[in-house]
Amino acid sequence: MGHHAQGGRVAVSYLYGPLTRLGLFVALIALLADQGIKLWLLYAYDLGTRGAVPVIPFFDLVLVWNKGISYGLFPQEAAFGQWLLLGVKTFAVIVMWIWLARANSKLIAVALGLIIGGALGNAVDRALHGAVVDYVLFKLTPLNIDFYWYVFNLADAAIVAGVALVLYDSVIGTDAAKAP
Repeated sequence: MGHHAQGGRVAVSYLYGPLTRLGLFVALIALLADQGIKLWLLYAYDLGTRGAVPVIPFFDLVLVWNKGISYGLFPQEAAFGQWLLLGVKTFAVIVMWIWLARANSKLIAVALGLIIGGALGNAVDRALHGAVVDYVLFKLTPLNIDFYWYVFNLADAAIVAGVALVLYDSVIGTDAAKAP
């Protein structure tokens, strides 16, 4: 798998293109950082026995086992549902990887790497624990507003950042500027 010459042009394979290495490096960093933090919080810091740990007035560490997808939607208690969600994530990673092989800008490669790394981080949790390890809680209670954001993790933040970069590129990026 690689590049194949076609009439003086270099064709990109389905799984590898000129920016695939960059995207996969970003994915690996996101995955390792996500899993490293989760392992430390679970086994070294033992967050599960500490309850909510205030870090700063707007941010607590709290352990939540998310059996659903983002925002806890579609919770799946049964093994079949958990494996189905894992399958959906696996399919999404394959689609993102194919898109990465066709990426024509470093920004898109980094964005897709963040999405892939985040998705893999949460998939590892689902495979190992049957749920995603969430631990970040933002809240507005210091402003006397009774509002708590959903509990999330670094993998979720990587996915959101990657999607934001893809959107930025599609609206403001160089290809968007060239669009008629």
